[in-house]
Amino acid sequence: MQLRFDPERPIYQQIIDEFKRAVARGDLKPGDRIPSQRELATQARVNPNTVQRAYREMEWMGLVETLRGQGTFIANEPALLASIKAEMADEAVQRFVSEMRALGFSPREILERTERAVAVGKGRTDGENADGSETAGGNAGDGQADGAGRTDGAPGGAGERWQPRQPGLSRRRRRRRRRR
Repeated sequence: MQLRFDPERPIYQQIIDEFKRAVARGDLKPGDRIPSQRELATQARVNPNTVQRAYREMEWMGLVETLRGQGTFIANEPALLASIKAEMADEAVQRFVSEMRALGFSPREILERTERAVAVGKGRTDGENADGSETAGGNAGDGQADGAGRTDGAPGGAGERWQPRQPGLSRRRRRRRRRR
């Protein structure tokens, strides 16, 4: 795992995002062991407390599980991969649309450029749809988003996504309760 840090964002968040990317790409699979906190801190040349925070956040999110004496592993959640991919895709699309709007493109122009880019990526000529027709006429669908914000009618609404576990009591609170 190669980590290059952006000074504009917290390092612990960048560590979490890198693990999410590795899971989404398939580099890390459910049940895979990840480096210990000390190993990662040494490898990334960051403070061990920063890595500890990243691991704690990932555990709270349900991304990893720590087994005492054995290490930290990617959680064995069936919906984890799909959820991470959907979350990362939504974030990427939002960044793209925001940047295109900042450049002054209308929603129709953004859609046309995106369709052309996807068509070129699939080996079709610039300006040709999947069915071979020209893209000048607009979207093949009605362009109306369903309740999940998707225009393709595929499942993936907020109700169908994997949600992270809700945290229970913190360690500090558990210790305080034991003392009483």
